[in-house]
Amino acid sequence: MRGLKAVFSALAVVCAVGLVAVDHAEAKRGMSIGSRGTRTIQAPATTPNAPTPAAPIQRTTTPSPASQATPNPSAARPAQPAGRPSMFGSGLGGSLMRGLLIGGLIGVLMGAGFGGLAGLLGLLVQGLLIALAVFLVVRLFRSRSATPAPAGAYGNARGYTPAGAPGGMSGGLSGGLGGALGGLSGGASPPAPVAPSPAARTAGPGRDELGLTPVDLDAFEHLLAEIHHAFGREDQATLKAHTTPEVFGYLADELRHNAEQGVRNTVEGVRMLQGDIAESWREGNRDYATVAMRYESRDTVVDRASGAFVSGDKTHPGETTEVWTFTRSRGGPWSLSSIQGA
Repeated sequence: MRGLKAVFSALAVVCAVGLVAVDHAEAKRGMSIGSRGTRTIQAPATTPNAPTPAAPIQRTTTPSPASQATPNPSAARPAQPAGRPSMFGSGLGGSLMRGLLIGGLIGVLMGAGFGGLAGLLGLLVQGLLIALAVFLVVRLFRSRSATPAPAGAYGNARGYTPAGAPGGMSGGLSGGLGGALGGLSGGASPPAPVAPSPAARTAGPGRDELGLTPVDLDAFEHLLAEIHHAFGREDQATLKAHTTPEVFGYLADELRHNAEQGVRNTVEGVRMLQGDIAESWREGNRDYATVAMRYESRDTVVDRASGAFVSGDKTHPGETTEVWTFTRSRGGPWSLSSIQGA
């Protein structure tokens, strides 16, 4: 029995160490932080690279709509008491029936009996038939005058290529993000207009409204590698230069947490595998672009003092898909604005 207890105790220690190692290895990954302007609480448009909705942003300085919502005037208004139901119902029909009954009763009281009731009933039937005929004529006229909306009415007038269409960002990114997408804009010339498909007409916010160029796509790929490597080196100056103040604060918190745990998260060999433009848009003087990026990297955790290996894989790179949003002032450089797990 003592031998079994010793074995179980050893297994428990191993499991505990493994859990701690996994916690450190995943400390940087899986974060959903930052802001996407007015679309912070909205899930980015899905792409072939990230076909499921991205994880909602959990740490953000953007106020939620609930805290900004104004009271609904109708909510504070007391409910009007419901009227007493009538045996003849409400509306015009109920009013006519009540009037007819009252007229018949007056005829009885005046000694004429219900003789006038038949005349009133016939008049009522004639009126209903006339109303029905008018209704049918109006409906027939409306059905003939209605015209269907032209095909492509909701398409982009500039002929944008949605994510997943030929020439878009859904192809593999061998040789670099911008190089694989050189056909998106045909060099310096604008893309040729294409007939929007039904999916493009209903893409809604999943459009490249800014018309991103290969220069922008190269910048996104560069920022992906630069930010990861700077995080592994704990180079806060580089992180601050390539991220918004909000994202930099969250990454600095992660570095501080690793230091308190006596470990360091090294990231090497970051390489883009595939990327899709989820959406791009403009808000005032700022541009936003959300990109689903699948990349590989060697992500390990080492002891801070001795450099001894703690967890991860030093030889085989791991593969990760995340949704990154970049922002810039118009004409300025791109900076990382948010990270979401895919």
